[in-house]
Amino acid sequence: MNGDFNLRSTFTPSGDQPNAIKKLIAGVKNHRIQTLIGATGSGKTFTIANVINNVSKNTLIISHNKTLAAQLYAEFKQFFPHDNVGYFVSYYDYYQPESYISQTDTYIEKNTKINAEIEKMRVNATTMLLSGKPTIIIATVSCIYSIGSPVEWINTSISIHVNQKISMFRIATRLIAAMYEKINNGSKSGCFCIKSNAVHVMPSYQNKVITISFDENKIKSISISDIDLTRKKELEKIKIFPAKHHIFNEGIERVITSIKQELKSRLSELDEIAKERLETRINYDLEMLQEMGYCRGIENYSRHFDNRDIGEKPSCLLDFFFNDYLLIIDESHVTIPQLHGMYNGDHARKKMLVEYGFRLPSAYDNRPLKFNEFEKYMNDVIFLSATPSKYELQKSSNIVEQIIRPTGLLDPIVHVKPTKNQMDDIILEINKRILLKQRVLITTLTKRMAEDLTEYILNRNVSAKYIHSEIINMERTKIIKELRNGEIDVLIGINLLREGLDIPEVSLVIILDADKEGFLRNSTSLIQTFGRASRNNNSMVIMYSDTITTSMKNAMKETNRRRKKQMAHNKKMGVIPKTIIKPISNEINRQIINMNRLNSLNIKMKNASDNLNFEEAMKYRNIIHSLKNKIKPNS
Repeated sequence: MNGDFNLRSTFTPSGDQPNAIKKLIAGVKNHRIQTLIGATGSGKTFTIANVINNVSKNTLIISHNKTLAAQLYAEFKQFFPHDNVGYFVSYYDYYQPESYISQTDTYIEKNTKINAEIEKMRVNATTMLLSGKPTIIIATVSCIYSIGSPVEWINTSISIHVNQKISMFRIATRLIAAMYEKINNGSKSGCFCIKSNAVHVMPSYQNKVITISFDENKIKSISISDIDLTRKKELEKIKIFPAKHHIFNEGIERVITSIKQELKSRLSELDEIAKERLETRINYDLEMLQEMGYCRGIENYSRHFDNRDIGEKPSCLLDFFFNDYLLIIDESHVTIPQLHGMYNGDHARKKMLVEYGFRLPSAYDNRPLKFNEFEKYMNDVIFLSATPSKYELQKSSNIVEQIIRPTGLLDPIVHVKPTKNQMDDIILEINKRILLKQRVLITTLTKRMAEDLTEYILNRNVSAKYIHSEIINMERTKIIKELRNGEIDVLIGINLLREGLDIPEVSLVIILDADKEGFLRNSTSLIQTFGRASRNNNSMVIMYSDTITTSMKNAMKETNRRRKKQMAHNKKMGVIPKTIIKPISNEINRQIINMNRLNSLNIKMKNASDNLNFEEAMKYRNIIHSLKNKIKPNS
């Protein structure tokens, strides 16, 4: 890595932050596994930003869902506006995995919808890591899935410079090897075209055009420009990274031979029905590979393409960091179990497909990392959580507590109310907050309860929406933004409201069925849920329950302990608590909306130009320039 990070912030560390930063920096320099126990709203993100800025290591931050990853991405883009900050999450807007249900003899084909902009950001994240510049990547647990080898990526990247002796044919050959598609005209991401004495490359990881001009068999000039060929910049040299993560440059014959050998061995182990099914499917795939170099479900043959041994782990995003990097696991008490369970869930689904002749056993090796494999990447690691589990605490040789908030805000006051007439009481409490222009979160136990309660509240003339796992990622982010803007007053949900949502406008959290012991109502979950109100000076939690469980007692006891410590600090330092004032930002949505509109306008401009309608093309060009001027740099 060349250079250092450049943290930009109007804040200075305060509260427990200075001590936490100092201890964590020392721990990283001594290569220790650490845990930061940070109360909600205590500024864990800012603490970590200061640690990253000081230790100057490439950093991977793993979050357990896309909504929180998007929030972290926006925050770190603000903290490090001049450094590489990447976003690496699953690129599926919709994902129905291939599966087989033996009880009903039902085969379900894989069905997906890929988000092109997220895919572009994934590829861009890996280019950042290989650029040599300081880089922070915000990722979900999708970072432990196979994306191909970084060594192949480096070997397939194309470094060129002005006056280099190389032919256009050689450049074209290398671009094809780097998974770029040759087209005749237009500007399509991940493609290139040849016009006159120049090669025009549209990288898959940025909305730019690289133009390589030739004078016979020598590079005359290199330039990079926007898609519409404006803002042109001349370069002396450039490195062009591959268009896709998975690179395959060996002969297809080796792969086909390897698959045939596995098929022959597997057929002898199956009954007649499964044998016929498997042989038909695999032979069809082999024909497609022979003719097209591609087949449906090609990822199931990744072990053969990668030439890996049976059971050998695939390469993933973590391999692109190599050895010296900092790993941050956000909301570790949730993220660690997710990382732990990914392989088992994937293997269980594929077991049915393999046993009944839908897939070869090599499909098992198209997989996420096993947890013991992931642990080998845990060198310099910091677990972040308000309620860490035994795993983090036992693993850590340095445990740092961050309870005092820079704002002086206290953990919320917690009340327990009976369930009798709770609906009327809920409406009364909501209306109190509406008068103060504050917001309310309500947690339920099921999706149906969330939907029914939303309808009930709407019928009482209160604006409300529900949010749960069936609401797609971008829509969830939009709904949270609507709550913060005051377009809705109440947000109702289940587990998604528990972790890390940064909504300082929320002053009241309501927990229904608080005495229903289980994952959503244990002491850890309750403390996390309480924390959703802790960014507001008027914070309060109401649990509706006719009994007080052990989990409720423990959660209230810990909250009271923190309140006493926070109040003592405020009294000693003369701090007056203040509600957090935070700008409403949506980094990912803004990028995707802007890029989708720009791409659409560029297509219209090109079509008009191709049809010789230059007046209309100029109209679109002016709109494009106007839109680009409205987009802030580094957004």
